[in-house]
Amino acid sequence: MNLLEIIILAVGLCFDTFAVSLSSGICLPQIKRAEFLKITLTFAFIQSFLTLAGWLLGSGLESLISCVDHWIAFAVLFYIGGKMIWEAFSSAEDDKCIDIRNFKIMIAAGVATSIDALAVGVTLAVIDIPVARIFVTAMAIFLTTAIASAIGLKWGRKIGIKAGKRSEILGGIILVIIGVKILVEHLNILS
Repeated sequence: MNLLEIIILAVGLCFDTFAVSLSSGICLPQIKRAEFLKITLTFAFIQSFLTLAGWLLGSGLESLISCVDHWIAFAVLFYIGGKMIWEAFSSAEDDKCIDIRNFKIMIAAGVATSIDALAVGVTLAVIDIPVARIFVTAMAIFLTTAIASAIGLKWGRKIGIKAGKRSEILGGIILVIIGVKILVEHLNILS
């Protein structure tokens, strides 16, 4: 793998993280700098860590992972997005949108958007990528994911301030669509 291929791979893996960050920024327009950094770095760490973990696992577990990864990602994203939509339509004033600043939710969203990175890591092991190259790849994935998450949170904040309560619905819809997209792609429904 050359550097251009690594960059393309890193960009391809960060789209789901970007969308989750965008919907989180829409839902929570007031994110403190420390929370902002925690979210972006957590997403980036999980994405790059799962790539390395997949590479370490190698091709022996690929068949086990590939048969359930899309269902896990779908379930987590559908749950988080559905809860955001439900709470937006709730009549109680105390209800809030899903708070991505909550560590458990942040980890769940990070893992759900990074399941493909695990499969990519396994694939990299199959093509016998050298050790030095896998660390360069993981670093590129880390940086790209952090940037995508930061941009998503920033844009989401601007949209969220203007959209108000509707932003929770939009954020939830985005997450549900990502979950459905992952499921459709892995089940080859459209092909």
